[in-house]
Amino acid sequence: MATSVSSIQSLDFEAHRRELTAFCYRMLGSSFDAEDAVQETLTRAWKAFDRFEGRSSVRTWLYRIASNVCFDMLRAANRRARPVDMGEPGTVDGPLGEPLASSMWVEPIPDARALASDDPAEQAVERDSIRLAFIAALQVLPPRQRAALILKEVLALSAQEIAELLDTSVAAVNSALQRARATLADRGLEDTTVPEHSPDQELLARYMAAFESYDFDVLTEVVAEDARQSMPPYALWLQGRDDVFGWWTGPGAACRGSRLVPTRANGLPAFGQYKKAPDGTYFPWALQVVELEDGKIRDFTFFLEAERLFPLFGLPLSL
Repeated sequence: MATSVSSIQSLDFEAHRRELTAFCYRMLGSSFDAEDAVQETLTRAWKAFDRFEGRSSVRTWLYRIASNVCFDMLRAANRRARPVDMGEPGTVDGPLGEPLASSMWVEPIPDARALASDDPAEQAVERDSIRLAFIAALQVLPPRQRAALILKEVLALSAQEIAELLDTSVAAVNSALQRARATLADRGLEDTTVPEHSPDQELLARYMAAFESYDFDVLTEVVAEDARQSMPPYALWLQGRDDVFGWWTGPGAACRGSRLVPTRANGLPAFGQYKKAPDGTYFPWALQVVELEDGKIRDFTFFLEAERLFPLFGLPLSL
């Protein structure tokens, strides 16, 4: 009989894996750390299940465990950020600088691992809440404020539910929410919504073809004049289409002739970029995550640790 109950419970646990992954990703800013956190959450849940008294739902109980796992991990972690959060824009002339550790950066996550709802309206909220800008904004907050804000604004839990989940008082939760919102507002990060939830597929197709052929007439039409580009793990970032294109034709000229494979990351359009090798094959170079605004591409994030990231997105390691 115990085996049967355990089998049923394991199915219940697995049913929550995707939303737990999204929660841990928002807390930690890394898809790899989020996977580790979820695995630790489920391991702790298995070990403690005989003490689960049913006073809350299994879902709420799992979130309580996941919050504590994330708090433990954050005690020894750097605050993750984006290059645009770390300093002023650079220039085409550089210097590029030395690559920084992966633990410094907010990392991308595939939509398939973070979007748990089948409802279009709920998916829109989920997409907004995994945007790179929002994830970076969350990393500014102390861990318990971060958890309270996610549980309230993303998961729509009540202050009472959050208080029980975080083992604190309703007054403490409301205070944490007030401080978290004030911090984001002070940093100009309170508005992190995406203006376009259904990006123009024709525009993306035009960008893809133009980037592969380095057709700057078309690229000028689809890239915003105030576009910016960043390239983790490097701190250098560029502001303005002229500098972005100057990089593509200057230090980044070897990207000419690349091929792009569409994917999705952080609720946004993304591309696996492959550069051409001397033998004619194509090898992973970057995961491009792009943001659209007013019908043009305004933000490029080129995650250059392609061999590490491509398997996460189901992208092949050669073409």
